[in-house]
Amino acid sequence: MGVFEDSVGTFLRPVQEYLADDSVSEVLVNGPDEVFVERKGLLERTSAKFKDEQALQAAVRNIAQFVGRRIDDENPILDARLPDGSRVAAVIPPCSRKGTTLSIRKFSKGTPSFVDLINRGSISKDGARFLDVCIYLAKNIIISGGTGSGKTTLLNVLGSRIPGNQRLLIIEDSSELKITTEHVVFFETKHADAVGKGEVTIRDLIRSALRLRPDRIVVGEVRGPEALDLVTAMNTGHGGSMGTTHANTPYDGLVRLETLAMMGDTQVPVAAIRRQIAAAIHLVVQIKRMHDGTRKITNISEVVPEVDEAGRYQIRDIFKFVQRGKTQDGKIVGEFIPTGVLPSFMAEIELNRLPFGKEKFTPPAWFHSATESGENGA
Repeated sequence: MGVFEDSVGTFLRPVQEYLADDSVSEVLVNGPDEVFVERKGLLERTSAKFKDEQALQAAVRNIAQFVGRRIDDENPILDARLPDGSRVAAVIPPCSRKGTTLSIRKFSKGTPSFVDLINRGSISKDGARFLDVCIYLAKNIIISGGTGSGKTTLLNVLGSRIPGNQRLLIIEDSSELKITTEHVVFFETKHADAVGKGEVTIRDLIRSALRLRPDRIVVGEVRGPEALDLVTAMNTGHGGSMGTTHANTPYDGLVRLETLAMMGDTQVPVAAIRRQIAAAIHLVVQIKRMHDGTRKITNISEVVPEVDEAGRYQIRDIFKFVQRGKTQDGKIVGEFIPTGVLPSFMAEIELNRLPFGKEKFTPPAWFHSATESGENGA
């Protein structure tokens, strides 16, 4: 970390070995005497300890000072990004009752690719090719998943497949994305200063981005009323835009967007927002951290561009992960397969002569019997 190590490294010495360990993806400190790390998606307790609560708070305050943020009695919560891209979150007493709580989610080295996801078993080759087709055809995509499920990694992969002749504007609360393409612009929000002035929100940046001739807009994480602005952009000629949101299923992902879109001062009726979301979002890609610590894409679902008579979103799984069992050591066994449903834009695939024929959507023979017996699922 260079300069960061020189100025803050001394305070983080109790966990330095884990920060330097490439197999560790996250360091979790629950007070001075309790340190956990995450390896391959699984948590394990370590013997590391800070000298006392004061030493731990000193580390957190130095991190905050280094990145130009404040954490004190008036501002007991810290959310920051380190120079290498790692994300730091902390809460100090009295809000954190066991002592200062600190999380350092490490910055992954290198740029991920579909090959990496396939090798990890996160997606099948055909599933990856289908997403590649959707990127080429400029379909609007929402990535849905829980905390730590791999949404940012997947967004990095999809974003890096955007054609280089298109202008991409990326908007984030804290810059984490490492999308590599020829024409890309990165925007990051700005927190208010000590007197509450100078704040720049994701919503402000989306509105500015629309005046800067973007072909596509990517929002790192949709977590507020900017959902309405992103959906509006998707509906007004910015095809191929993307974002992530926290939800457990593709349907819940759309409901989450709807809820966020209504958080602002908008007076748009709920029915109108639902119709906008249904028309704007073409695909929801669901990703999940499984019980064995692996991260898998569980659904690639197409959104029907209209709500049903009851006002509900209509979603059809194009690909899905079907669990078929577990090994003796607890590893999940399953397959990511097509469901037999053709996407509504099949004609576009054929018109553009993309090498992804109808046969790619044919499910394996066993899938129908598993569906009838209720055995399939993520």
